[in-house]
Amino acid sequence: MTRKPEVSVLFVCMGNICRSPTAEGVFRHFVQEAGLVDRIRIDSAGTHAYHTNEPADRRASAAAERRGYSLANMRARRVSEEDFDEFDFIIAMDQLNHVTLVDQADAEYHDKIHLFLEFASGPEDDVPDPYYGGAKGFERVLDLVENASRGLLETLKESKL
Repeated sequence: MTRKPEVSVLFVCMGNICRSPTAEGVFRHFVQEAGLVDRIRIDSAGTHAYHTNEPADRRASAAAERRGYSLANMRARRVSEEDFDEFDFIIAMDQLNHVTLVDQADAEYHDKIHLFLEFASGPEDDVPDPYYGGAKGFERVLDLVENASRGLLETLKESKL
């Protein structure tokens, strides 16, 4: 019998092809290394339906693979009403998407919505959108995501697992 995960995490950016799938892939890797796959449910989505059912951006996938993370088999989707009920942590990549999520969610779900970099050690608030930039932008996203993923995993271990 498969155990139901004890905690669920949804990473959210605008289109769900760059930052949030990167966060999903990196965090999934860290969770697997920690031996917690059966205890943490992980997914990603976008606040907008620009890229529904498309794979992760090829530049994001390539940057992730260079560091040993896989974004394979991920398909973009838009955040649904059900997500606010189903997920324990809804993690926005930046302040704009955080505001959008708060606007979309009923007040009872607002305490589930966080900025990803709240879990990082560093002064930044936002994971910048690399979509219109060069390769360095995707590397910067990975740096920030790795940092915040470590902090989020520690937070979950201390409070939920």
